[in-house]
Amino acid sequence: MATHYPLAEDRGQATVPVTIDLRSDTVTQPSAAMRQVMAEAQVGDDVYGDDPNVNALEQQTAHLLGKQMGLFLPSGTMSNLASVLAHCQRGEEVLVGEQYHISCDEAAGVAVLGSVAIHALSTDVFGRFEVEQMTAAIKPNDYHCPMTRLLCLENTVSGCIQDQSHIDTLAECAQQHGLATHMDGARLLNAAVAQNLPPARLVQSIDTVSLCLSKGLGVPLGSVLVGPAEVIDRARRLRKMLGGGMRQAGIIAAAGCYALDNNIERLAQDHRRTKELAVALEGVDGLNFDMARVQTNMLFLQSAQMPALADYLAQCGIAITAIGQNARIVIHMQVDDEALQQVVESIRTFFANR
Repeated sequence: MATHYPLAEDRGQATVPVTIDLRSDTVTQPSAAMRQVMAEAQVGDDVYGDDPNVNALEQQTAHLLGKQMGLFLPSGTMSNLASVLAHCQRGEEVLVGEQYHISCDEAAGVAVLGSVAIHALSTDVFGRFEVEQMTAAIKPNDYHCPMTRLLCLENTVSGCIQDQSHIDTLAECAQQHGLATHMDGARLLNAAVAQNLPPARLVQSIDTVSLCLSKGLGVPLGSVLVGPAEVIDRARRLRKMLGGGMRQAGIIAAAGCYALDNNIERLAQDHRRTKELAVALEGVDGLNFDMARVQTNMLFLQSAQMPALADYLAQCGIAITAIGQNARIVIHMQVDDEALQQVVESIRTFFANR
């Protein structure tokens, strides 16, 4: 389920303050220790390349993911966009899963701002498309067609871990056809922790990777794009062109370094709580979900009563993302065991009284 946000005119004040926010892991708050690191950060001007914390974060992330160089950007959307534009020229084409963020949640930026065509490949409920789909979509060298230049993957996809051998196969096939590869790794560390694999192993066959810091890692904002020096150099120029050149960004970068040092392994707690929530809601009459898709920190619910459930939870101080009969619940570092129990009790109470 793609995430859609209310229009500005629809954003009213809730009658009950939100005490448990399950809309996304983007709502995470920096801890007291992270705030202290930010307050004490030494800073410089990053456009001049002399902010020590930005430089350290870029190097640390590149090392974590086994790549040559890193680039700190304000958002994952800008990171993905800069990467696509660094790989592709105007009029060329990117292949991407139809439910991936680049395809459906970034306002078609690669097409609008980069004049790069998007060829969306159909995916299953776990976010997978097959090698045969990809190869069939690669255009011939015919001036009637755009030149296919880039394959974009994503991991996790709506909380689902992508099979590592399949990713490697897709990347190998793409490279055999002369395509570069990019990974939207907004929640890549969730996949790494869930599989007990080094993050670099998940992307060893991928050229460039975008890693988000502002979700489960708890950083206020920012993503790091990593890859070969030549591509990252192009992306740095594009970052400036897109308005992403930052000055004393070390205040945020220091939080990023802290998160990479302290907040990766704790993602396992989010995964445990998500599974516990799913188990506690199994068998609730009127509520449906696919347990096979409960793999990291997301639970997708279906119910004919969803609008009423979302309203009821809002009155309990619990916020969820609900669209029609579907809802997404995302567990993150601000949701502890006590909050989880409150969510379970509220949902069960609602359906018990219908």
